[in-house]
Amino acid sequence: MRSLALSTMAAALMTSTSLAFDGVRQQVEGPADAAATDFRRVGNSETIGPDDRAAIIDTITDIAAGADRHQWDRVRGAFADNVTLDYTSLWGGAPATQSADEVVKQWSGPLTGFDRTLHLVTNHAIVKSAGATATAEADFQAVHRIGDKFWVLMGRYRYDLTKVNAAWKVSRLVMTYTHETGDRGLVTLAAKRADERG
Repeated sequence: MRSLALSTMAAALMTSTSLAFDGVRQQVEGPADAAATDFRRVGNSETIGPDDRAAIIDTITDIAAGADRHQWDRVRGAFADNVTLDYTSLWGGAPATQSADEVVKQWSGPLTGFDRTLHLVTNHAIVKSAGATATAEADFQAVHRIGDKFWVLMGRYRYDLTKVNAAWKVSRLVMTYTHETGDRGLVTLAAKRADERG
């Protein structure tokens, strides 16, 4: 009886999904239609279309995957010419605004000192949009490895984006650290290894 109820509920969810955002309820006919629907998130002043949403997620992915693969042109292409980075929840200090070229130069040193990094970014949400600007949030898990030692950092990112020549670029990135495991000292070791390699 319970399995019948569960299968009936699953079938109902697959064939007709009801979405509610900003108090507006919209009926869509199945998962494919739901994915193609324009979503209005809480706090939005405008609806963002699926093409812009996909492009924003691609930009976010280019930063994380590009850094892991040492594809620095890919990382650079995801940033606006000037970008503010805020990692104060982890390292203290103050947010810093600098050129995207300088950000890539800073990241490309220490990250190459790890044997492997893997930045997994998920649960993307566009929380605000207005014309050529948008704000997105996502959760992350970042794994850093040297030999058999790991440092794993977890938390969430907040991205301010601007549309420049039809492409979404990150102009501000805020990392909020929630927890970590392993040895944070690997960051210092990675920087030292990168310096030694020249």
